[in-house]
Formats: sequence, C-alpha cells, structure tokens
Amino acid sequence: MEHIHSKMIIKKGTKKLSKFQLYLFYFFLFAFFGWLMETAYSFVMLGHFTKRGFLYGPLCPLYGYGALILILFLGKYRKHSFKLFVYSAVIFSVFEYITSYVLEVLFHSYWWDYRNDFFNLNGRISIFYSFAWGIIAILFVGHLYPFIKKKASFILSKVSYSLKAFLINSACVIYVVDTILSCVRYFQF
Repeated sequence: MEHIHSKMIIKKGTKKLSKFQLYLFYFFLFAFFGWLMETAYSFVMLGHFTKRGFLYGPLCPLYGYGALILILFLGKYRKHSFKLFVYSAVIFSVFEYITSYVLEVLFHSYWWDYRNDFFNLNGRISIFYSFAWGIIAILFVGHLYPFIKKKASFILSKVSYSLKAFLINSACVIYVVDTILSCVRYFQF
C-alpha cells in the first residue's frame, strides 16, 4: 500500500501544464517581454521612463498575441524564411491596423502614430514596421522562441504543478481586472 501511495505522489508532483495553460504562460511571458522592449525603446528615444501600453500593469498584450500567432500558426514556416517574412509582415500589419482602429474607435486615443513615417496607412501601420514584423518573426521563430522554450521548460520542470497553475490562474484574473480597469480609465463618455 505504501508503494502505491508513493507512486501517486510522484505522478501528482510531475503533472504537466496542459497545452492551453502553456500557451497562457507564453502569452504572459511575451506580453511582459514586449512591455520591457517598448519601455526600453521609449527610454532610449526619450531619455526617461514613460508608461507603455494600454494596461496599468507591465504587459503589452499585442506582443503576447503576436507570439501566440507565431507559435501556433506561423512556426511551421521556420525553414521557409521568405514565406515566414511575408506572412508575418502581412498578418501583423493587419493585426496592428485593426488593433489601432479598434482602440481609436472605443477610446478616441492613439497608442502609436506613424503618420510621419514613410509609406504609412492612416498612421496606423507603416512599411518600416511591416518590414520589422517580418524580421522579428524570423528571429522569434528561428532563435528566440526555441531558446526561451528550452529555458522555460527547464524552470517549469522545477516548479510544482499546483504553483504553476496558481500563478497562471492568478495572472489571468489580474489580466482581466487590469483590462476592465484600463477600459474604464480610457473610455470617454
């Protein structure tokens, strides 16, 4: 009986995250990395800290969703750089345009403005950033994601399932609350 009980404990301790939970983990991780990147870029360009993104917290969901698009749909083009570049440039430009439009319609505000950039479309997207999305996709799919995935897998293997699940569930609740509060803050009657 003792032997069966110890096997149950071992199995319980090694329970892995579901694919959905893992995708949530990557969403939050890359949304945070996106916020860090935006904040660092802004600091370098302006010389001081500025709040980046829509949310109160340190997340830029656009990057989290972008990472998931790359992981789930465009990762299969890892060995086809040209296709990955073109598909990413188009998909992320459309995604960026739609996001910009929705934010403007809902909140009458702009979170980015490319009107002064060469070959832009309504200030929402520009050829430079479309090109950048293609390059970023190649770097992400070919190098960054495999590296992060390997490191994250190692770290996650050292953490109990219950703690991982608790942290992911907590992040989801905080994200939903932050989104609601941010919407209330930006919504103009």
